[in-house]
Amino acid sequence: MSAGIELDEARALFAERDLIAVGARGDEERRRRHGTTTTFARVLDVRVDAVPGSIPAGASPGEFRVSGKPTSADAAVAAVKAALAAAGGVPVTAFSLADLFELGGHVVYNVLEIVKRLADAGLQAVAEAPIDGFGAGGQAVVAIQQTVKAGLAVPRLTVRRPAEGAAVDLLARAREVQHASGGVRAFAPLARVSSVAQPSTGYDDVKTIAVARLVVDNIDSIQVDWSLYGPKLAQVALTVGADDIDGVSPLEGDLGRRRSPLEEIRGNIKAAGLEPFERDGLFALLGQ
Repeated sequence: MSAGIELDEARALFAERDLIAVGARGDEERRRRHGTTTTFARVLDVRVDAVPGSIPAGASPGEFRVSGKPTSADAAVAAVKAALAAAGGVPVTAFSLADLFELGGHVVYNVLEIVKRLADAGLQAVAEAPIDGFGAGGQAVVAIQQTVKAGLAVPRLTVRRPAEGAAVDLLARAREVQHASGGVRAFAPLARVSSVAQPSTGYDDVKTIAVARLVVDNIDSIQVDWSLYGPKLAQVALTVGADDIDGVSPLEGDLGRRRSPLEEIRGNIKAAGLEPFERDGLFALLGQ
């Protein structure tokens, strides 16, 4: 596997006005790694304080995800147990690791105790680890290392807020976290919370995806969130470096098979000249 590009080159690419040229480089690296294979996950996202008793009728998720910040370690464990009972064998992921870190008072020992309790309750993986959610220094590395040590996978790195001029630094941090801890399967470089004062543009988002694919060489997949960024941006992202789509609705609805979320995501991937493969929350393939 080739080494990622140097950070000075990454900054130059962010400054480059020729978006097509930048995107072509991201696409070339994506195809070198994955060919035309593109994965996606149908995610049933439930709140920590409102875990249903079962999967809703008509839903076919590949991941049962518990989101939101728990009020205590006991509440987190209770939510995980309820989710596992409701999921019926569908892989369960839960919580932002940064929220668990905050719940533990930013004390590594306390966080280790919390994630151990979650692992003992049957949880296999945390839902996400936002690389900008742990403060300065190497706290993200330590939190992820301790979580893996406790028996929970950390398969997905995310970005909580826009970098505002420091995008390359965040990409470098993702690469460093993976180098130090390992086990990360996907990195979603687009912010999950938009800036009201300075919202990103599609131009910025596409460039971020392409440069992320070139910088973060030690994480297998670059991911874009279907529910947050929509089918149009997701489809473009697949042509400039992304190879995994998160957050596809598991609900079939009443609009007919051809207009179901499953057929829509497959259609969008095929329209980009790629091959869709569904996966579960632990990144195991479920089929085409």
